[in-house]
Amino acid sequence: MRWSDHAIWWHVYPLGFVGAVPDGASPEPRLGRLNGWLDHLVGLGCNGLALGPVFASETHGYDTVDHYRVDPRLGGEDDLQRLIEEASQKGVRVLFDGVFNHVGRSFPPFADVAAKGEKSPYRKWFHRELHTFEGHDRLVTLNHAEPEVADYVSEVMTHWLERGIDGWRLDAAYAVPPEFWRTVLDRVRARFPNAWFVGEVIHGDYPDVVEQTGFDSVTQYELWKAIWSSLNDHNFFELAHALGRHDEMLETFTPQTFLGNHDVTRIASRLDDGRQTAHALVVLLTIGGIPSVYAGDEFGFRGVKEEREGGDDAIRPAFPDRPGETPGHGEHHHRLHQELIGLRRRHPWLVHAQTTVDTLTNTALSYTVGHGTERLAVVLNLDDEPAKVDLPDADWTCVAGEAAFSAEGVTVPPAGWAIAEA
Repeated sequence: MRWSDHAIWWHVYPLGFVGAVPDGASPEPRLGRLNGWLDHLVGLGCNGLALGPVFASETHGYDTVDHYRVDPRLGGEDDLQRLIEEASQKGVRVLFDGVFNHVGRSFPPFADVAAKGEKSPYRKWFHRELHTFEGHDRLVTLNHAEPEVADYVSEVMTHWLERGIDGWRLDAAYAVPPEFWRTVLDRVRARFPNAWFVGEVIHGDYPDVVEQTGFDSVTQYELWKAIWSSLNDHNFFELAHALGRHDEMLETFTPQTFLGNHDVTRIASRLDDGRQTAHALVVLLTIGGIPSVYAGDEFGFRGVKEEREGGDDAIRPAFPDRPGETPGHGEHHHRLHQELIGLRRRHPWLVHAQTTVDTLTNTALSYTVGHGTERLAVVLNLDDEPAKVDLPDADWTCVAGEAAFSAEGVTVPPAGWAIAEA
């Protein structure tokens, strides 16, 4: 197994986490606040810190203006280097968020083009007819057909890999030509063969994207949607279909799985029935893939993403200096995360596990997950009445949740769930 097969990421949006989101926030070494959360990350059972943007930007971090400079609202390079080193000492891998599809208008090469026009040496870095990203006027799209842009991105990636990070999340990867990624990643891997690269891909043929680009993984939005949608609609048929598709992906690559991130409504707010956050987490942590937990979900944080200026603020809140000061503290959610992440740690083969559905109704689902000779069983019930489900014959022992396992089948309590091993 590669190190990435053992990764369980704790995903943080730094500018929000340290309270530096406002455009006018003063320069301050706020990044050190994250250091105090590394023990929390490890105590949760995670071993990877997936950081959102940390580079100098105009506002929210995804409008980068300097990929070599730490955002002054977070601090300086020494502060970032200290975080990387402390994480490494605790056995925690670090992932950076690379925004290489577009840049902010203050990005020096673009500012030079804006000032000099055709005389600028950076003229070819941008499209002759200005392209912006998805209608955002402040986000200028790079010209990925220009070799110098590939050179620049390759140099940025290797620069930070040399300083101790372990890989890159590639923002808006779906908007960049696959051949660009292939060129860049082949170069970077020649120097850092163990680096891990996950592309942000929302729609499309994930296995084909991986094959064309050379990504190690992509964001599994298809499964994310199926989890919360099937729970809300009491339609496990949708989830069963998505699990079948997920298994097909696992034959060629290992998807990056999640219930939340910096771009979507919090899972606790997305679900109509609060009891079902447990069901969602059980699915995430018992199927194949490389899972991540969005910081705050382990405390049951709520927040709705809105399509307006500032509409991300609710899902990107500031955190206190220490975990024990978290409002409400969400002990139940925290313990459940620890329990299920711990179970996954004891069964590391789950990263490559295939899923077989045994019972399927609108409100009841049972499945087994296996890899080689290893196997676990999962039973879920959304109804307010007990549900009877089937599993393959085996001497099943409940290791998490609550259900009655017998030779005649499994009885799952109302709105209940359980995980068993044989």
